[in-house]
Amino acid sequence: MYKRHVVARYVFAMLDEGTAFEAHVDEGDEVERGTILASVVGPARAILSGERTALNFVQRLSGVATITSRYVEAIEGTDCVILDTRKTTPGLRDLEKYAVRCGGGANHRRDLAVMGMIKDNHREALARQGKTLAQAVATIRQHAPETPVEVEVDTLEELPGALDAKPEWILLDNMTTEQMREAVAIVAGRARLEASGGITLERVAEIAATGVDAISSGALTHSAPALDIALDIDFEDRAG
Repeated sequence: MYKRHVVARYVFAMLDEGTAFEAHVDEGDEVERGTILASVVGPARAILSGERTALNFVQRLSGVATITSRYVEAIEGTDCVILDTRKTTPGLRDLEKYAVRCGGGANHRRDLAVMGMIKDNHREALARQGKTLAQAVATIRQHAPETPVEVEVDTLEELPGALDAKPEWILLDNMTTEQMREAVAIVAGRARLEASGGITLERVAEIAATGVDAISSGALTHSAPALDIALDIDFEDRAG
């Protein structure tokens, strides 16, 4: 799966504005080994100077798009969606999330401005302050009324309390597929359910079949292998 971003074009343009970059495949296209993905024409100094940086971006982002596409294909035919996480490379979050979309996945929250998230550590802090989960959700809504809220639960016993807080999303963390099925039955559409933790390509189809709305995996970005992509130079003979 090839993921081309304007970043490759910019690398060469920053070194020499006279370089011309042309993509030969569209973003998200699945390509065969040996396919020419793009061409760049310009001074050898600029091309050689930018080669490694451009390839690093293209290889990395193509790898993210490729692994995402495999997860998406594995759950084809279900109503479930594949989400990324915030486990991204420092400085590359927007690019990697774009690569996930090119692979057919969807983006989870980028940061707290997009979605309020209450995790296990937050719950512990709330308990020490004598505050309830419902109070925490209400506080988020008071300060950011348009921002959706997600609550993480580790056990089925925590589900009733999460439902009482009325979040838009509930995250089922590291649950078995049987526990997920039971959670789907308990929630009964009162909140959207996200499965996360221990997600692998081998079990993603089984998880999607439980009826959860989304499956998030940090592996899409933190464990995506770089694709084997090279840049070969053809020097133009200008003699005469």
